[in-house]
Amino acid sequence: MKYKVVLTGETWPAPFAKLKEHCDVQLWEGSGPIPRELLLEYLQDADGLLSVSHGIKVDEELLSAAPKLRVVSQSGVGYDNIDVAACTKKGIPFGNTPGVLVEATADLTFGILLSAMRQIHLGWNLVKSGQWREVMGTDLYGKTLGIYGLGDIGTAVAKRAKASGMNIIYHNRNRKQDDDQLGARYVSFDGLLDEADCIVVLVPLSDQSRGMFGKEQFKRMKATAYFVNASRGPVVNTDDLYDALKNRKIAYAALDVTDPEPLPGDHPLLSLPNILVTPHIGSATVETRNRMAMLAVDNLLAGLAKKPLLTCVNPSVNYK
Repeated sequence: MKYKVVLTGETWPAPFAKLKEHCDVQLWEGSGPIPRELLLEYLQDADGLLSVSHGIKVDEELLSAAPKLRVVSQSGVGYDNIDVAACTKKGIPFGNTPGVLVEATADLTFGILLSAMRQIHLGWNLVKSGQWREVMGTDLYGKTLGIYGLGDIGTAVAKRAKASGMNIIYHNRNRKQDDDQLGARYVSFDGLLDEADCIVVLVPLSDQSRGMFGKEQFKRMKATAYFVNASRGPVVNTDDLYDALKNRKIAYAALDVTDPEPLPGDHPLLSLPNILVTPHIGSATVETRNRMAMLAVDNLLAGLAKKPLLTCVNPSVNYK
């Protein structure tokens, strides 16, 4: 008999074929996220849960509704929607998909910074409207890029910034031992706010990082600062960001993530001339999404077989 697996949305053909080869798949094919009540019903006799959406909340309620559940796998790096402690308590390993999306996300992060500083998107909009005229941007060369969260993606962004002649400073909870090889200088959080010409946020969402960038932080930044968020929307206080942009306390913001998300078309942020927003597409390339989906499937199959997941968030779990 094959294991029963709940898949919360469509995935890529090759990973889906591999999943179907080994499992009986209960697939949600409706538009939008699967309704919570239906998901709980699907999970009553399920052995595995494969989530393709960060919007699926895995908590005590869900786990209690799935007495046979052996493993939870999610396509994506962030897991603030997953109660990892509850999974561990119930002997359920949880896997995410780090590593495979680093370069694509770094490309997008640096790309929206580049577009904002050189006003590439504005130039294109002018050409489309029949206005062929110069758009004045700002040099990247010689500017100081401050990275808050110098993990794998932050390191990849730093390498791209170095190639553009930027100086790199960063802040983490702990200093990286090999930062000299990257040519990055460790500074305090306040030092990063004070010194950086551009700030890129790449920290995971946690109780500590939620709302970390608000009124006081924007006040400390240079009035000419460019602010980029490619981590999670709630790391930034949206109302305070709106105020900082409207009153020119900072020069510009480029966001791939927002709070709320999706951002309504009539949101006040979108009325401002000094903002660029993309719809959370950091990992959205064909190659990267295929690799993420395959890793998520491999994690799931390993958990079903009570083998170590390739990328397990709670590796000390005692398997169910």
